Amino acid sequence: TECFCGNDEPSVSVKLPDSSCNMKCPSDPHLVCGGYYTMNVYYTGVKKVLPQVTNVWIDSSVPRIKIVFLLTLNGRALRQIKRLIKNLFHIDHYFYIHVDIRQDYLFRELLKLEKSFNNIKVTRRRFATIWGGASLLEMLLSSMKELLEMDWSWDFVINLSESDYPVKTVKRLIDFLTANKDKNFVKSHGRDVQRFIQKQGLDKTFVECDTHMWRIGDRKLPWGVQIDGGSDWIALSHKFVSYIASDKPDELVAGLILLFKYTLLPAESFFHTVLKNSAFCNTYVDNNLHVTNWKRRLGCKCQYKHIVDWCGCSPNDFKPEDWLRIQNTELRQLFFARKFEPIINQAVILKLEQWLYGADFGSKVTNINSYWHSVYNHLDVDIADDSILTISDSIARITSKYLSSNQCLITSSTVREVTYFHHNDVHKKTLVLYDGYFNNGGKLTFETGFKPKDTLIIYKKDSLSIRLNYLFVSSDYDQKEQISRNFPRILGPYSEPTIIYEFGTDFYSSSKVNNITFLWLDPTNKLLEASELQVDESFNVGHVKPTFKQPLLPGLWSVKLISKSAAIAETKFLVIPLKFYSRNLILQNQVEFVNGGNSFYKDFDSQWDKFLNNTHRQRLERLTLANSKRFGPDLEEWIDSLVLKFYNTDIVCAASVSVNSNCWKNLPACADTNWSSLAPDPKSTITTVNETSGMFDLW
Repeated sequence: TECFCGNDEPSVSVKLPDSSCNMKCPSDPHLVCGGYYTMNVYYTGVKKVLPQVTNVWIDSSVPRIKIVFLLTLNGRALRQIKRLIKNLFHIDHYFYIHVDIRQDYLFRELLKLEKSFNNIKVTRRRFATIWGGASLLEMLLSSMKELLEMDWSWDFVINLSESDYPVKTVKRLIDFLTANKDKNFVKSHGRDVQRFIQKQGLDKTFVECDTHMWRIGDRKLPWGVQIDGGSDWIALSHKFVSYIASDKPDELVAGLILLFKYTLLPAESFFHTVLKNSAFCNTYVDNNLHVTNWKRRLGCKCQYKHIVDWCGCSPNDFKPEDWLRIQNTELRQLFFARKFEPIINQAVILKLEQWLYGADFGSKVTNINSYWHSVYNHLDVDIADDSILTISDSIARITSKYLSSNQCLITSSTVREVTYFHHNDVHKKTLVLYDGYFNNGGKLTFETGFKPKDTLIIYKKDSLSIRLNYLFVSSDYDQKEQISRNFPRILGPYSEPTIIYEFGTDFYSSSKVNNITFLWLDPTNKLLEASELQVDESFNVGHVKPTFKQPLLPGLWSVKLISKSAAIAETKFLVIPLKFYSRNLILQNQVEFVNGGNSFYKDFDSQWDKFLNNTHRQRLERLTLANSKRFGPDLEEWIDSLVLKFYNTDIVCAASVSVNSNCWKNLPACADTNWSSLAPDPKSTITTVNETSGMFDLW
């Protein structure tokens, strides 16, 4: 016996007499299960829900709707968030901001906006959300409940993240939603329901615990409920929000809240399912007002397996080469696009703004092509990376020594901030803002920048090496964007080194595939890993991340590229010994354990021996043992010597001074430079509202 389901009633022209269905059911002979090439057709009783058609005509006499932009924020992209708010802001609309409870920096900085504008609210009801987690839905429903408790008067709530950006002006969005008041905008999956259920894992039970979604077994979905889903970016009416976020939800909403508490990606299905099964089914519009930059070949690599027991996908960041996809939204009812990350590409955001506002302001706006991204702030309560703190502290100390003279000694003190500085979408410097004290009692805040040196050496020019565009070691490799997010390549004993390479297209060689090996050598020149892979004649961007036992041995490491039994190239990388451990100064009884490496080594084939210089092995091992015991000023001296070998520091400015002093060299004021984190950045600076327009002047 076979069963089928569908949404449409069969044509009456194919209907046969009831007597044609005369076969007994295998499991119950008292029932009839179709006949020879004949089937019974039954109504499920579930109403077919059709998406509503939106209105395009606007009645000028109708009051314009008011929106709450529900910003759900994570990370440290403060300047991009301010830029987003500037583009959407109007005194008639509202911003409700949820910052992940682990993101102290964003929360602290955005509270300043709440104090200045009565239509901006930063919620204190904060959650630690994870990708695909039940906490996402819990956070959204909590936020909506708080919105209902507030005295704001609004008609729609639209959820956005720091990666969203408008592709139409706010005026056009308001006109559209005014013409479609009380409708609800969600995007459905657009495929067979059963296939969607299986692909999303909706027929599995998941439990969120310890920032992980654990799959614990199969389950049956409730009978008689139309399951739907798609995107978790939504635009919902006040009436529908009042229904789903009520303090006394009805049986449907209460039951679905319980069901989706144990569901993977619940925010992608809960709102859709409630809409289709409630009295609001005739307000459902299959459009979430977004265009998303899906490149599934890059974005579907199970990159969230460390968070969820499932394979998930994530959209790519927009770049200038994706411009046509944005341009094609002009005649469609799409008002936002995602994802945008200025740390990856800011040029496309500038191009979008010029397109939106019809102005070429690039040369007129100060530092329009620059971007600053916070990495660390001394007020942060969350745990910072000890490697970043150690190197930043060393950079401050090295800069202070450079600025000192016989008459005036400068001692570095607190590292206040660490910031990535990009210009024209290229990482230029990692900036360190720190306090310095003079021997005469004065205090000055400096900012300096550093960048890793180029350590790539080409040993042999051949058809492979001439294709090698870059080869370096870093960490935090983003497979989707094919870039390391650890721009200064800061690695410590507990990092996961990753070799990142790019080979251009081979137009000349007859060889289709090159077998290559990366040899990983620690500071004592011991071989720790041999990573083998193949590179064909096409353009290749890739990475290799070996599994090393931690802690890694501090010092200068090297990776050699071997092809056809010859060393083609070599690059070096630094594993910095730690001065800080769990953000505190390392203790003497900790240094040997943290900075002494480990004793685990694998045995390798003798074919690699010719690439290893074992002449000074014993001396290097004795030096390593001595270094692992260094502490206090002696440890600082070792750290500084390594930092000077691997990094360049060539810029410095004065941020503030507490006493009049001619004790330092002539330094520019940080606010007068074009690189300092204190340099003017009007595109991301929120000042006062234009009284005429009710909006911010963007530049």
